Amino acid sequence: MVAHLSDFGIAKLLSEEDSMIQTMTMATIGYMAPEYGIEGIVSTKGDVYSFGILMMETITRKKPTNEMFEGETSLRSWVEESLSSSLNQVLDTNLQSSIGRKRSATDNCALSILLVGLECSVEAPDERLDMKETVTKLKKIKVRLLKDIWTGSLKRQLLKINFI
Repeated sequence: MVAHLSDFGIAKLLSEEDSMIQTMTMATIGYMAPEYGIEGIVSTKGDVYSFGILMMETITRKKPTNEMFEGETSLRSWVEESLSSSLNQVLDTNLQSSIGRKRSATDNCALSILLVGLECSVEAPDERLDMKETVTKLKKIKVRLLKDIWTGSLKRQLLKINFI
C-alpha cells in the first residue's frame, strides 16, 4: 500500500489551470484516471479518482493491480458489484476480525467510505466529487462512527447497571 508521488497531486505540479494536456503522463496503473490514459488530460479530478481508488484499496485490502482484476473487472467494478450483494465480500478480513463488538458501527463506516470511493472514481471527470465534497463526506462519516461507538458503549454501560 505505497502511494507514489506521481499518483497524487500531479495536476498541481504541472499547471495552475484546472486541466491541461500532456503528451506523457506518469502514473501508476490502477490508480490512473481514465482520462490520463485515453486523452493525456491531467486535472485535479484525476487526483480525486486516484484518491477514490486508494480509499477502496484501504477498506478491501486489494490493490487495483491484483491478479483477480482482469479484463473488464477492476477494483472499482468489483466493489460496486459486491456491495449490492454483501459487504462482507469486500471488507478486509483483518478489519472484520479487529472490530469485535462495534461491528455494525464499523460496517456502516466502511460501507460509507466505499461509497465515497465509488463517487470519487466515477469514469466521467465531471461527475466525480471534488476534494472539498470528499472531505466533507469523510468528516461526516467520522462523526457518525464516533457517535455510534459512543452511543453503543453508553448503552452497554447502562445495561450493566440496570438503567435500561
